[in-house]
Amino acid sequence: MMVKGQKINDRYEIIRLIGEGGMANVYLALDTILDRQVAVKVLRGDLAEDEKFVRRFQREANSASKIIHPNIVEIYDVGEDQGEYYIVMEYIDGRDLKSLIKKRKGLTISETIDIMLQLTSAVACAHDSYIIHRDIKPQNILIMDDGKVKITDFGIAQAMNSQEMTQTNSVMGSVHYIAPEQANGSGTTVKSDIYSLGILMYELLIGKVPFKGENAVEIALKQMKEPIPSVIEQKENIPMSIENIIRRATAKNPKNRYDSVQEMHDDIKTALSRNRIDEDPITFEYPEHENKKNERASRLEKNAVKNEEIIEEEKSKKSLWITLGILGAIILIALIFFLFKLFTKKPDIKIADVTNMTVEEAEEKLTDQGFKVASEDVEEYNDTIEEGKVIRTNPKAGRSVKKGTTITLYVSKGIEGFDAENYVGQNYLTIKATLEGKGIIVEAEEEEHTKDDGSEENIIIKQDVEAGTRLKNGDTITFTIPKFITVYPDFVNEVYTVKDVEEFCKKNNIDLTTKEKEDANQKEGTIVYQSVAAGKKVTKGGKLTITVTKKPVVTEPTQQTTPNNDPNNNTQTDGSTSNKTTTSNTGPSNQ
Repeated sequence: MMVKGQKINDRYEIIRLIGEGGMANVYLALDTILDRQVAVKVLRGDLAEDEKFVRRFQREANSASKIIHPNIVEIYDVGEDQGEYYIVMEYIDGRDLKSLIKKRKGLTISETIDIMLQLTSAVACAHDSYIIHRDIKPQNILIMDDGKVKITDFGIAQAMNSQEMTQTNSVMGSVHYIAPEQANGSGTTVKSDIYSLGILMYELLIGKVPFKGENAVEIALKQMKEPIPSVIEQKENIPMSIENIIRRATAKNPKNRYDSVQEMHDDIKTALSRNRIDEDPITFEYPEHENKKNERASRLEKNAVKNEEIIEEEKSKKSLWITLGILGAIILIALIFFLFKLFTKKPDIKIADVTNMTVEEAEEKLTDQGFKVASEDVEEYNDTIEEGKVIRTNPKAGRSVKKGTTITLYVSKGIEGFDAENYVGQNYLTIKATLEGKGIIVEAEEEEHTKDDGSEENIIIKQDVEAGTRLKNGDTITFTIPKFITVYPDFVNEVYTVKDVEEFCKKNNIDLTTKEKEDANQKEGTIVYQSVAAGKKVTKGGKLTITVTKKPVVTEPTQQTTPNNDPNNNTQTDGSTSNKTTTSNTGPSNQ
């Protein structure tokens, strides 16, 4: 088992375990050279010691790495580091298709067709490269939130084929999807993958596999002999075209299946067209079980069996007493052995509960009971048990086992995670990538700033988690970063020209109105008023009015011409009023 921080080939840094299987463990890792997350599959120890298997594993993985298709998990690297054999693959942030089927208990027709078109396109591409998957099942298919699917373990299945059949869990998982020719050991072809795709299409629609049994052999026999159940009889509104596609893909006789996955892909593509929904049920050109004997041969075989049964019946009568005697002797021996074990059996001891003890205390307690303690402890993160103390034992506490049994201690590594730092002043994008690589959810809040207040783009201003706080996978940290806004300048008290204001308004989509005011005391063109206060946030489509000074207009007086001999003319010719006083004579006349 690999631990966090451990490097493979001095390049792939382990982040966490994301999957365990009978063949290998899968880890999320960081490719420190290309700075990207990858999935690393590391072979189980006992398989890594099988040189023949390792060579085949590497050959098939290298072959599969040449397949490039959007619906196939890409293989980046294959190698060995200090006895650890690994494959580096594209990391897919999604879940396997099996979990979706279990949750939904069957998908819609349109969802099924969408997924099957992606899968058949991918498998057809692999077949074009002469690579057969051999283990198509929903556990080997990843689905992302946007509905895109990716097939994994291409080419690897071939290397694992012989080994996998020795793994009970693997057989039970795979036997639901293997073709009859795989089940009877006749080998695999491209048509074996077609059969598996047909079973998968059935499961997508119905929500369960077509054949079930108590063991792998029982299911394999059903794959070879029993026709696939009708999907039309189990779910409403499924057209005959869909039923025909599944029946043809899962035909027992490979001759009755599609000749290629591409042909199946093309058939699925047109399945819901009007002229196909009510098409006739498919009929097979070749017998589904070609190994049936003809009728005459069957009768001869039955007669031979009957004669043999008569002979065997006579023989059995003679040997019955012999058999009973032998059986009695066996029972007697077994009884004696049982009684011997019963009276010589050592009493079992109940394992003490050593939870929350130190390793030394736990070892002392268990050895005093007569148990052995494993030389190596297993360390695990734990949120409740203090670091260095025992979480549990294997076998578990309270179980009665024989004296001398080896007990393994599981010891706490403390709370999983790391201490948060003070990230203020650092680049948000860089910190976000680093923390997300450690499984932390990073969120951002924006705070309005102007570019002249000293703030810098994407530089963290605040954080909602104090430095030193323990962070673990799934925790959330929120950073505050600047959001730059534009504000109105002080056009009145600072040096701005009308042209400056016009350019500012044009740039920020502001509707500008300019008014003029006569002012002899100000330089012409001086801005003396703005309708929006300085420092207010600019919004597009806003309005601004400014008042600009201009010189006052001087009006010249109008001159009037009056004859000089006019006795009533009291106005001088320059337009000004005369000071001449006219006196009226009111005395007696001298005439």
